[in-house]
Amino acid sequence: MGIFIKIDFDEWQMSPEISQRLAQLCPVEIYTSEQGTLGVRSDCEDECTLCNLCLEAAPAGALRIHKTYSGQTLISSGKV
Repeated sequence: MGIFIKIDFDEWQMSPEISQRLAQLCPVEIYTSEQGTLGVRSDCEDECTLCNLCLEAAPAGALRIHKTYSGQTLISSGKV
C-alpha cells in the first residue's frame, strides 16, 4: 500500500475494456488487467505522477486517488 497515494475503484463499473485501457494508459504501470479484471499494484501506488489519464478514462465517480498527505481525493470524470 502506498504511503502518499491510495487508489481505489468500484469494480462493478470497470468493464474488461476499461480495465485494459487503464493498464495501457498508466505511464508508471500502476494498473493491471488480468482476465478483464482491474487491479492496482499497491507497491507502485506512490509512483503515481497525478497525470490524470486514468481519471479521465474511467467512468465518472468510479476511480478515486486519495492523497493521504493532504486529505484530498481526486475522482474520475469519465471524459474519455
